[in-house]
Amino acid sequence: MKTTAQLKNSVSDACIKSCQAIVAQVAKTKDAMLAQFRELVADHEEVLRLALNEAEALAWQTQYPQLVFQDLAEEKAKHVAEWAAHQRVVRSGASFRV
Repeated sequence: MKTTAQLKNSVSDACIKSCQAIVAQVAKTKDAMLAQFRELVADHEEVLRLALNEAEALAWQTQYPQLVFQDLAEEKAKHVAEWAAHQRVVRSGASFRV
């Protein structure tokens, strides 16, 4: 039979493994988003990284960050891609219409 200390250690280990799995899942999703949007943002990759970091911070404020992060990250990445496209148009001197 396990002692109270052994049970506490088992629960702690399970919690740590669960948290590590969630962190890994969020990191994997972030890497995928960076790869997916890298070409669209071209010279503005740092802005994309900052947007994904913001999405991650917001996701960690929820009960299920691994479920929320992908939607938040995709939304923010799309906004960065739109902004980067606008910047290319502005720098080229062409007119930009939405």
